[in-house]
This record gives sequence, structure tokens and C-alpha cells, in this order.
Amino acid sequence: MGEPLIQFCNVHKSFDSQVVLDGINLAIEEGLVTSIIGRSGVGKSVLLKHVVGLLEPDEGEILFHNQNVLTMRRSQQRQLKRKFSYMFQNAALFDSMTVYENIALPLEEKTKLPKAEIRKRVLAKMEQLELGDIPAKYPSQLSGGMRKRVALARALITNPEIILFDEPTTGLDPVRKTAVHSMISRYQREFGFTAVVVSHDIPDVFYISQKVAMLENGKIVFEGTREEIETCSDPVVQRFIRGEADTTDLG
Repeated sequence: MGEPLIQFCNVHKSFDSQVVLDGINLAIEEGLVTSIIGRSGVGKSVLLKHVVGLLEPDEGEILFHNQNVLTMRRSQQRQLKRKFSYMFQNAALFDSMTVYENIALPLEEKTKLPKAEIRKRVLAKMEQLELGDIPAKYPSQLSGGMRKRVALARALITNPEIILFDEPTTGLDPVRKTAVHSMISRYQREFGFTAVVVSHDIPDVFYISQKVAMLENGKIVFEGTREEIETCSDPVVQRFIRGEADTTDLG
């Protein structure tokens, strides 16, 4: 295992009277692919939003390189958020924009780079992800798998340290799911980013994960390697990974 990059320390989060996170303790190691699994509605996406700072805990700490994110100065928090990218469940590409424009958008919004430099970086990233021949196409003209690759190019364009993947294979057939998992694994090795993947594709997501964490009843009930989860004696964990519980999870 690598060094802890992000740590959840006794994190609690409720919405009105509904407890979603009930004392979460979790370490996300640097340079690895960590998958967060669990039943529908257990709060996996809520957990992911805490990682990127879209939500703040009611109680507990979230540490980045052992520094409490909540007590950082605002300038530090802004700098930290620039280290993250987020790949949304359904790619979330803008239909009215070309592939090139979609990928360029984060650079145009977050930097003051001249247009010529933005163009250079976008075209280089498209070549790296084998998208070089479609800059003028629109998302509606692409297959589901190709749209995912464009979304990954957009997530990578700012050279993030951490990419969060929220159900990246939703709506894809088994062949394309395998292709997206392979894509995440390949480019994670190539670019070296830390990946956190929320997924319900069991056991497929295990094959690209160096670490797996399972969320159940507001707590992390398992945290370890993919080999360890397959031999875990906890009946709740075993029922879930064997498909004896609800795995049609978008939560």
C-alpha cells in the first residue's frame, strides 16, 4: 500500500434525521485505485462529495497529507480543490459543445492560459487518449464508451493528482464496462493519479482496484485489498460480493 493521501477520521453526516455517514474511518492511499462499494442508497456518493469538498462533515476530520482540510485557509482550500477532478456518472458532457470545447472547458474556466497554449494542451491530451480524429464532433455523435473517454480527457486536462469516478460504467453493456475499467486502469498507471471509484460492478471493479472499501449502515465494514475482500469472513460482505444483496446501486 502507498502513503495515505486522504484520511477520514470519525466522519459523521446526516440530512435532517437521516444518518448517512456514522463515524467513517478510511484511508485513501496515494497513487492507487481505491473502490468504494456498497448497496444502493448507503451514501457512497455522499462520501465521494466529502473527498472533493462538495460536502462538509457534521463531525470528524478529513485530512489531506495529515492536514485538516476544514481548518485550512481559504487560499489553501482553493489550491487543494485544483488537485481534484471529478468524472460524473453519465459523463456530463455538454451536447452543444464539440469534443474539443468540452475538453478545453476546465482550462478556460480555471486558468489564464492563452488560447494557443490551451489548444496545444487539449490536442496533446486527445492524442494521448486516442481521440485525435474527433475534435469537431459532438457528444451525440459518439458511442457511450467514446463519450466516457472524452470525459476522462476533460478530467485529466488540468493534470490532477486525484480523480473521483462516480459510477463510471453506468448504462454500459458488459463489453463497454470492461473497456472503461481497462481505460481507467491503463491511464491511472500512465499518468500516476490517485483514483477513487464508486461502483456497483462487482466483481469487475476489483480487477482494477488495489484497495476496496465497503460502506454499510453508515460505516466502513471492510477496508483492504481485492484478495482480502474475497476471503473476508464477514457474512454481510460475502452476501454483497456474491450478489445476494441489491447491487443495482446508483447511490
